[in-house]
Amino acid sequence: MSRLAFDAHDHHSCIADTLDAAEARCAKSGLQFTPVRRRALEILATEHRAMGAYDLLDHLRAEGLGSQPPVAYRALDFLVKHGFAHKIERLNAFVACCHPDTDHSPAFLICRHCDAVAEIRARDARGLLADTASEAGFTVDRAVIEAEGTCPNCQDGTEGQAPA
Repeated sequence: MSRLAFDAHDHHSCIADTLDAAEARCAKSGLQFTPVRRRALEILATEHRAMGAYDLLDHLRAEGLGSQPPVAYRALDFLVKHGFAHKIERLNAFVACCHPDTDHSPAFLICRHCDAVAEIRARDARGLLADTASEAGFTVDRAVIEAEGTCPNCQDGTEGQAPA
């Protein structure tokens, strides 16, 4: 079952699981999970919303982990390259991956009111897209599926309240 940004869940375990999975994969693959990369992922996981590079940089700067844009961009590039985070193209922003320990095709549900972003698995939609593209002689290497709408919290008036 997916952990959605607007579902009630144990947020502390969610963050810990995300960091643990990243640390384990980095150790197994010989990747350097530097303090800046780790903290960048932790911030994304904590926020449960799409964050721009400059939003992330503000957090890092306040904590003394860097003050120049390349610091945030390098950390984000690493996280995205290795599947620990995803770029939300529509928003030019980033979110922590909810399934960093599995190979998957994500789709994103984006709340246009509170900016919460939920990641879901999009295996059926990607397959349909690949089939349609194949009919046109095109091979899909990567697809990003994003849907904008209203999350349950904004629908029921609890917008801005942190999930349990």
